[in-house]
Amino acid sequence: MLKKDKKSQSKMSIVYAVGVGPGSQDYITDIVREIIQNSDVIVGYKYTLKTIENLLSNKEVYEITMNSQEAVYQKIKTKLGNKTLVVPFTGDVSFSESEVVDRLIEIFGQVQVIPGISSIQVAAAKALVPLDKAKVITMHVTTSIEDKKIELQKALLDGFSVIVVPRPWPKDLEKNFMPAEIAIYLKKNGFNTSEIKVHVFESLTNLNESSFVGTVNELEERVFSDLTVMVFNQTKLESYTSFA
Repeated sequence: MLKKDKKSQSKMSIVYAVGVGPGSQDYITDIVREIIQNSDVIVGYKYTLKTIENLLSNKEVYEITMNSQEAVYQKIKTKLGNKTLVVPFTGDVSFSESEVVDRLIEIFGQVQVIPGISSIQVAAAKALVPLDKAKVITMHVTTSIEDKKIELQKALLDGFSVIVVPRPWPKDLEKNFMPAEIAIYLKKNGFNTSEIKVHVFESLTNLNESSFVGTVNELEERVFSDLTVMVFNQTKLESYTSFA
């Protein structure tokens, strides 16, 4: 179907925003793999390109950073012609990437979004926390996160499990909101962090994957990488026999 669509639209450019999973090539979906293989131009961040490196032969590849991405997108727009552009995102395009996707739409017009497997899903599965009984909060945005901090407090007080993507900001540590800062923040706001269970996963699905399991107060002196997901586990088992 993808090949047929591409042929039928061969006189116009096609732009895809695709999710390539948390890091392991095992988590790239077949549809995303096919789109990348049938593409002409690939634009992505270093880590994301590494995830799909075996699919990049004979492609026009651009590695971007937050600072360079705008100039690269504008350059590609002027010469894309009838080629197919793929912008891959780590995890799922529809989570923590809306600012970039919105800009792609502004620049290129129509953009086809293809979902991927998110580290949020993997972390929830490993922690045995069902997503439909949890709150999912991302701090990994460039805008203010003060409302999200309040949302985190409320979700914990209401008894929800919470899955959080922390915010690394090495160039301005005041904007950093990683597990240590989150632990300190919660304690300052009256939470007994020695009683809240937490999982912290790093580099999910990669060979160097690691995890921490303990209580929130134990995080205050710990340093984690920017590839981190936290799960506050307040889930209570509730099997179908409870409703018989």
